[in-house]
Amino acid sequence: MTIPPRRRDHAHPIRSASRTRSVAGRRPRGGWGGPSFGWIAVVTIALGSLATIAILLGSSRSPTTGLPGSSGGSPGSSALIADTSGAPSDQPSGSAPLDSFGSTGPGASGSANGPVGTVPIVPVVDFRSTLLSVGVVDVRAILNGHQATFTSLELVSTEADPILAAIGVDRPDVPSRLILVASAAVLGKDLAAHSDRLGFIRADAVTPAVRAVAWGSRTLFGVDRVRSAGAWQLNAALPTTIGGAVAFKPAAVWTIVAGGDIMLDRGVAKAVTVQKRGVDFPFSGGTARITGRHCCSSLGWPTVVAVRTGNAGAVRNLLKSADLAVANFENPAPDNFKYHTQGTVFSANPRLIAGLKDAGIDYVSLGNNHIGDAGPVGLLQTLANLDKYGIRHSGAGKNLAAARTPAIMTVDGVKVAILSYDTIAKYYAAGSHKAGSAQLTAANVKVDVAAARKAGAQIVIVYPHWGTEYSPRPFSAEQKLAHAVIDAGADMIIGNHAHWVGAMEIYKGRPIWYALGNFVFDQVWSEPTSEGLLLQLTFRGTQLVQVRLQPTVILDGAQPNLLDPARDGRVVLGQLYDASGKMLPW
Repeated sequence: MTIPPRRRDHAHPIRSASRTRSVAGRRPRGGWGGPSFGWIAVVTIALGSLATIAILLGSSRSPTTGLPGSSGGSPGSSALIADTSGAPSDQPSGSAPLDSFGSTGPGASGSANGPVGTVPIVPVVDFRSTLLSVGVVDVRAILNGHQATFTSLELVSTEADPILAAIGVDRPDVPSRLILVASAAVLGKDLAAHSDRLGFIRADAVTPAVRAVAWGSRTLFGVDRVRSAGAWQLNAALPTTIGGAVAFKPAAVWTIVAGGDIMLDRGVAKAVTVQKRGVDFPFSGGTARITGRHCCSSLGWPTVVAVRTGNAGAVRNLLKSADLAVANFENPAPDNFKYHTQGTVFSANPRLIAGLKDAGIDYVSLGNNHIGDAGPVGLLQTLANLDKYGIRHSGAGKNLAAARTPAIMTVDGVKVAILSYDTIAKYYAAGSHKAGSAQLTAANVKVDVAAARKAGAQIVIVYPHWGTEYSPRPFSAEQKLAHAVIDAGADMIIGNHAHWVGAMEIYKGRPIWYALGNFVFDQVWSEPTSEGLLLQLTFRGTQLVQVRLQPTVILDGAQPNLLDPARDGRVVLGQLYDASGKMLPW
């Protein structure tokens, strides 16, 4: 981490995003393309249940935004993003990839087989929508032409009548209020182009290209999901399989929550130890709102003024509710640590790792440009101290082989491998007999992903430290390296180092997050460094089926709090969408 040069024009880097207006639950036209594509269940999750949302926000039967709320194989195997049937694709390595909406593969045409039975269906919206939930009142209003957010209902033609019957509504008198399409894939593309449409599809047809929202107070996806078929209250009489796909089972759904950079020295250590707020303080954040912006910090950047709005512990609840919680550990934690009040050399008190453990963090990446700040001995002590608290790690080790060894964890019966690499501090690189970090190259990652697959990994995630600090856009060599990682057989990339939220890309059906920004850090001298993203991923078996982003803002130089993506979180999400451009087809 370095300190950027002083900005002299005081221009807010993404101020235009913060001024964009929108109808609640609907992405605005123009500008950066819309607010959060997924925050809604993330915050609902953080607070434990959508029932809480109904109490705090009003009736869950109306479109709602705001806070709070809540396949395996060898490298080159099928894309992680499921096809529209929900079944794993059998696409061979080197063949044409699934398109942005998974429109190839079984069930893409809507063909059905198998006996008619009780099939869960879900409401879905545009990927970037901030809608929380809908109910039958909303559907009736749409069909009657009295709903402010949506102008029409969209269904797959072969499923329309059973779904309407399940909802308890009739076909509208005005045909334009009910749009019928050939498949869930077409429906997804339509929602991306027409955010004023509400769709309903089979739960086994949900992909990340759309966002599934709650029906009333219950959701099938996210950490606050219902855990049994009997708990879901929207089911239609439909064929139990589509194109041979396995029927949707809530018990087969699991989640990952991923965060950006965590640093426990300097300002964070001050809050925890000097101010005696305790090791759990950084992860005790709730919800917050931005009350103003100030110009400028000592570095010449506009800063945000934010206040807490309650729900203390929401961040911890989000992490602990996930089946797997991961982040980047941006410092060593050696036995002989030194507290730094300034500068860019870090070392954390190892006792502060207890805060990560208490927050439910299961894994941290160590392949970064600060892991060697306390020297080889400090690095080895950091590994031992993380082990003491039961936190898994990868990306650094006693030698090169250890640094390149993945952490493999079994989650809901699925083996997940995480590889971590650095591209910044080559001077901390591990050697055959030297402790250090793993370095990311196309050749290294190809070998390492193959080794992870051989060890039984069904999902391989790469956590790189790369890019340009204080820039949201990947440069050409970084993007080329990202593509090489996916070509090597990795299922997704979750990057960091920029200390700003960066672009998102879908490449060959697999997601790349170039940077999630700061999670627990003391860089509150600008808005982009104060605001980050928590990433929530929902899997069905080995297939990624939902992606949601939760904006955060750091308060007291140490504690992330959840922002409402439909309102104050729009700025950081706008930064992601602007940087992504055409790399993000949704």
